Amino acid sequence: MEPIAEIRRLYDVMPASGRIMTKILSKPEQTKVIDVSFPLPWNRERPIYINFDLWRRLTKPQRDLILLRTVCWLTGVRWFKPDIYQGIAIAGILGGLVEFWQTDPVGVVVAGGLTTLAVYRITAINRSQHSQLNADEAAIKVAQRRGYSEVEAAQHLLSAIETVTKIEGRNVLDFHELIRCQNLRAIAGLSSVGVPNNF
Repeated sequence: MEPIAEIRRLYDVMPASGRIMTKILSKPEQTKVIDVSFPLPWNRERPIYINFDLWRRLTKPQRDLILLRTVCWLTGVRWFKPDIYQGIAIAGILGGLVEFWQTDPVGVVVAGGLTTLAVYRITAINRSQHSQLNADEAAIKVAQRRGYSEVEAAQHLLSAIETVTKIEGRNVLDFHELIRCQNLRAIAGLSSVGVPNNF
């Protein structure tokens, strides 16, 4: 597999927002098939690292779905959106600046703690199981625009998760992957038990 040709093909599979926000890079030394770092607010580009020696062991539909899922998760991380925690973070930053100019060390510490707490919650929400399930479902929707049916897309993503685990030499799926697989089985019609909405 020629990495440059595959990267070009993967950009064609991506939604427009993914092409703008993400960048695919070859990283042959990594042990993971595909890897990303948690996107920080000041990072304009969100890199996706792929080990193409391992990547070629996946089927084309598996590669498409695992990439779409990664792109959907990366583009779904929102630092700046109207939310209580974003409001608390902004209030903490502004309060910290005011207290700093008034030379009130206690006020600066309190405002800094408030900002830290809000940033921690924003990060936790974006790493949560709910955001993982949302990324899977968003990837399936994008795949439907690329010619896959909902059931096919769910099956390919499910098999991709299981295959990646084997390629990476892991014996078992982690907790998040187990929940995602159960949700994908329900979408694919392979199981009547899905993940509860309030999970």
